[in-house]
Amino acid sequence: MEKFTERVIRVIQQIPPGNVMTYGQIAKLAGSPRGARQVVRILHSSSHKYELPWHRVINAKGEISIKNEELSFVQKMKLEQEGIQIQNDKIDLVKYRYHPRIDCDPVLDSFDID
Repeated sequence: MEKFTERVIRVIQQIPPGNVMTYGQIAKLAGSPRGARQVVRILHSSSHKYELPWHRVINAKGEISIKNEELSFVQKMKLEQEGIQIQNDKIDLVKYRYHPRIDCDPVLDSFDID
């Protein structure tokens, strides 16, 4: 597995209930500021295998970007069950965005997320 993929998975695993992160935010934290589309692909291919809280990842506009109507509904329900309010199909990123603290060790090429 590529380091970027490992880092994306690790960042997503750390998103606490009641919080969200954006695809771009995750990509940047994982080391590829322009890798938002890669985050989408990783979520699609790895959510089940790694039991990722996929529903806590949204787009930069604060919107659910899943095109499948049923999955979009499931994501909205899961977020609401965690206490996230969705108004006019938008999530308030100021209120609900998770900002993890990251300690990076460039020598070991590893990082810890709080």
